[in-house]
Amino acid sequence: MKGRAPMRSFRYFVGIDWGGAFHQVCWLDSARPDQPPAQATFAHSGEGLSGIVQWLLDQCQGDREQLAVAIEVTRGAVIDTLLEKGFRVFALNPKQLDRFRDRHTAAGAKDDRRDAFVLADSLRTDAAAFRALSSEEPWLIRLRELTRIEEELKDEVRRLSNRLHGQLQRFYPQLLQLVPGADEPWLWRLLELAPTPRQAQRLTRSKVQRLLQEGRIRRLTAEQVLEQLKRPAVFVTVSAAEAAAEHISLILPRLQLAHDQLLQCQRRIQRLLDEISQGQQREHRDVEILLSLPGAGRFVAATMLAEAWRPLVQRDYHALRCHAGAAPVTRQSGQRKLVCMRVACNRRLQNALFQWSLHAIRFDPRLRELYAGARRRGHGNARALRTVADRLLALLVTLLRTGRPYDPAFRLARTA
Repeated sequence: MKGRAPMRSFRYFVGIDWGGAFHQVCWLDSARPDQPPAQATFAHSGEGLSGIVQWLLDQCQGDREQLAVAIEVTRGAVIDTLLEKGFRVFALNPKQLDRFRDRHTAAGAKDDRRDAFVLADSLRTDAAAFRALSSEEPWLIRLRELTRIEEELKDEVRRLSNRLHGQLQRFYPQLLQLVPGADEPWLWRLLELAPTPRQAQRLTRSKVQRLLQEGRIRRLTAEQVLEQLKRPAVFVTVSAAEAAAEHISLILPRLQLAHDQLLQCQRRIQRLLDEISQGQQREHRDVEILLSLPGAGRFVAATMLAEAWRPLVQRDYHALRCHAGAAPVTRQSGQRKLVCMRVACNRRLQNALFQWSLHAIRFDPRLRELYAGARRRGHGNARALRTVADRLLALLVTLLRTGRPYDPAFRLARTA
């Protein structure tokens, strides 16, 4: 995890330009400024990472306490190896590294050796711009991985559903009147029974009724589905209909597999959250507090914990709102002042906060009034939701500091 680099003295500064195949390492000795920096290249392999560790130990003669390592990334095999061996590791945002690089070259030159040197030299001169890294809890690593897999599976289901929608629009549009998004499993099973409009004419009421019962669909009856299926189909040639049906037959297994994996991933996340919330440590209490807030369900809670654990642990409201994109950005020069939306933020966290605000205004009347007041002042929907999100983050940090879950009755009594 990340935290501000402590302003302490180091003698040796190391910059590592991380790469997929090779890592460039630069060594600086602040006690000997006239000595040229030492450079070395190591492969991204078990032997290569062990070589980095041994090279650093040889350079500092085993004195790890005097050594600080700078790198762009915040997690990975290189960082895990260095932290495991007891090195102090600090991370820097790539955009900041780009600005520090301009100190050493005005022509915009860039290569691995230069980047490694810039990292080491910047850590020597501007340690406050770096963030210290430390080992993460096993449950946090697992939760982050599961939430990101869930996001990937959602994108996969959405992409395949859009492809299915396009094929149905081509020759079978009456089905889209039943499921406009073509993204419900019972529709996929219906397509397996009747892949073309001609075959749909032969479906019986009992088969459709069984299909709806298995899918737990109550908004439609078997008669309504059959009525929709027996409407006149758009005219396409027989070969075009068969080709589209064959295309759909190849999409459906992939779509069903991605959907099943998504459900499995969501169940694993829920089980992990249950395990965390049943513990006795402070972070386990934090999970309970987060889940008690209006609109904060499994998705929001898991994403907040996975992507913003350090600001939550530090009870840092300002860092949290910046990280999540709720804090605006002010640009002022002379008499010109512009306040705009923050773009440089964690996109996963920003999306979770948007969903949280959207659901919170449905359950909490005070937040709903806050949203309505922002709209009355001329703010758009997104900006009004960011106002609600900012209030939710402030409320969350307050509850975390007091150690008590959200109680709407208590809140209304205090503000009455």
